[in-house]
Amino acid sequence: MNKHILIVGGGYVGLYTALRLQRKLHRELRGGEARITIIDPQSYMTYQPFLPEAAAGNLSPRHMVAPLRRILPKVRILNGTVTKVDHAERVVTFQPAEGEPRQVAYDVIVMAAGSISRTLPIPGLTDIGIGFKTVGEAIALRNRVLHLLDVAESTEDPEVRRRALTFVVVGAGFAGVEALAELEDMAKDSTRYYRNIGPADLRWVLVEATNRVLPEVGPEMGKWTLEQLRERGIEVKLDTRLESCEGGHVVLSDGTEFDAETLVWTAGVKPSPVVNDSDLPLDERGRIKATAALTVAGTRDAFAAGDAAGVPDVTNPGQYCAPNAQHAVRQAKVLADNIVRHLRGEQLVDYRHKYVGSVAGLGLHQGVANVYGVKLRGFPAWFMHRTYHLSRVPTLNRKVRVVVDWTLALFFKRETISLGEMEHPRDGFRAAVATTRR
Repeated sequence: MNKHILIVGGGYVGLYTALRLQRKLHRELRGGEARITIIDPQSYMTYQPFLPEAAAGNLSPRHMVAPLRRILPKVRILNGTVTKVDHAERVVTFQPAEGEPRQVAYDVIVMAAGSISRTLPIPGLTDIGIGFKTVGEAIALRNRVLHLLDVAESTEDPEVRRRALTFVVVGAGFAGVEALAELEDMAKDSTRYYRNIGPADLRWVLVEATNRVLPEVGPEMGKWTLEQLRERGIEVKLDTRLESCEGGHVVLSDGTEFDAETLVWTAGVKPSPVVNDSDLPLDERGRIKATAALTVAGTRDAFAAGDAAGVPDVTNPGQYCAPNAQHAVRQAKVLADNIVRHLRGEQLVDYRHKYVGSVAGLGLHQGVANVYGVKLRGFPAWFMHRTYHLSRVPTLNRKVRVVVDWTLALFFKRETISLGEMEHPRDGFRAAVATTRR
């Protein structure tokens, strides 16, 4: 056996699959009988459930990412993107971060490319819109909210002030509700340091096209979450769509119009574009067509899991596994074991899961949970939310760092400083050069 296993994507599925393969195939890797390569634009895996806490300043962004090269010393990490998959020839086209593209050959491929934000052709969406899937987006959003508080404090124009203090979130799933709840909590807490801004001056609007929020936690807990958000003064608009937001002028399908400087788009995801540039079969939703054993349907030497794959839910016939972290981590374990079985000519097993439930944070000391049919809300749900996700963060190193961040937050007030200049670090230097030229 001299096999090259290529993993496209270094997210949940990619990292956990490689981590398990590194342990299961340690003899083969040491003897040169097997090689593992991960291709991903980043050199780290982002634990996305912690994005809202990082955006709110409860957690250092460095502690919610796992460095691939450090965790996977026996795996080759290539930073860049896969632009084409030619499985018939067992080769992918790899575009590195810098330099010319080249082809990388493999024997077994794992498609774990994940997903990107699913956007709609809404006029002006790129004018003020920002996604919420990466560390960069979470920190940029934090800096933006705090910067706009500074703008509102420093202006005498009521229109500029009103626009700066209006924030819109589109999508009432986990990402949208948790992002809104954490950022609203942070912004409200920050107003204590401003002379002319109070909590009542902030306007937060949640826009959802369906008739419920957090469908993952069930109708009862979703209704309670809706009530909690509205009690906090957050405008929740159900059965409502975003029509346009050109130049920051937001128009909703219920006829509401207002100006805003910030719009967070969390209305769903779609498979990574690389799935369309491959000869692997796709299902009706544009995902890689997978089997219950996490192989690509009708294809040898190809596996797929996570957001980019349509994995049948054997516990619920006719349905597919939801694109969430809970499935991704569990699928990676079965996927790695099946790759080992495949290399050794053994029978593959199907991915079966027992539904654990869902947990969501709604700001500091607030949460909602539905775990094994037990429904919790408030502080117990918040504590369960943190405990569950702490158990899922890879490596003891990251777990300890997260606990230290949370412990320090018990004794010290949250930092409310905007570091937006980090996004444009050369502006000051360019201004200095321009002054010298004059």
